[in-house]
Amino acid sequence: MKKVVFIIPPTVELLDLAGPVQVFTEAKFYGFEVEIEFFTYQKEPRSTCGLGFATLPDFTKAELTEGDFIFIPGMDQNYVNSRAFRTEKKFFMWLRECVVRKINVCSVCNGAFALGEAELLNEIECTTHWRRVNELQLQFPKTNVVTDVFFVKNNYICTSAGISAGIDLALSILEDMAGVHFTHKVARGLVVYYRGNGSRKPETSYLYFRNHINVKIHEIQDYLVDNINGETSIGVLASIAGMSPRNLTRIFKDTTGATINEYLTHIRLDTAKAMLRDPKNTMLTIAIKCGFKTERQLQRILRNS
Repeated sequence: MKKVVFIIPPTVELLDLAGPVQVFTEAKFYGFEVEIEFFTYQKEPRSTCGLGFATLPDFTKAELTEGDFIFIPGMDQNYVNSRAFRTEKKFFMWLRECVVRKINVCSVCNGAFALGEAELLNEIECTTHWRRVNELQLQFPKTNVVTDVFFVKNNYICTSAGISAGIDLALSILEDMAGVHFTHKVARGLVVYYRGNGSRKPETSYLYFRNHINVKIHEIQDYLVDNINGETSIGVLASIAGMSPRNLTRIFKDTTGATINEYLTHIRLDTAKAMLRDPKNTMLTIAIKCGFKTERQLQRILRNS
């Protein structure tokens, strides 16, 4: 079972912490197996708004194995600029050792400065809150700080931009572990839109056609994803949505920008491409599981995509 550890700094920003925590908490609600633990490197940490925390164990007590995750949320910038922060050498060394052990280290907002102090940002791309981009670049000139993205994933080092971008990073990590459809179920439970990293057009149809809040259309989209090789007639879909076929057809196109058949084809194609990554899957197996009539139809659609 994967473990996700959150390090609570002395002046933590609550949303930087709570957002990613809630992603994995919601995932557990839907049956995903993950352990969530909290540690600190200073006694009695408090949030920037003054809210305190119960007694937390020291980070040295964390028992982590390869593939686990550490999150460092943002904190008050005055603290980040202080000598007290820069002298946390034991903590920074521990972060370096974790990466060597193939444990993922993630930052939210200006938590990236902790990764910089740990010399984890050298020669890689990273990001932080837009207010701190120039400062991070000046303080750690060996890194390449990028803007206009929600997060950057670079092997075992992940950085995210300000505040809510930590949610985007956590959702992306969850997608790597549990798949895109499950991740969208979690995002819907949180009433947030899963935006990917924001640097380009979303890579899958799960993202591209879901930037809306119409519950009925989400329900139809979920049904289509779960039944790409099953019964997807307009009559069945209309019954599920509690609408007439004509009304559903119109609302689906107005809401998503695609017709039902176009959306279904995109979903089938995305699923086929994912299955192609496994050499054990034959073209016939993929065609059948994705709802294509023949291997030839699948090959033609793949060529034209």
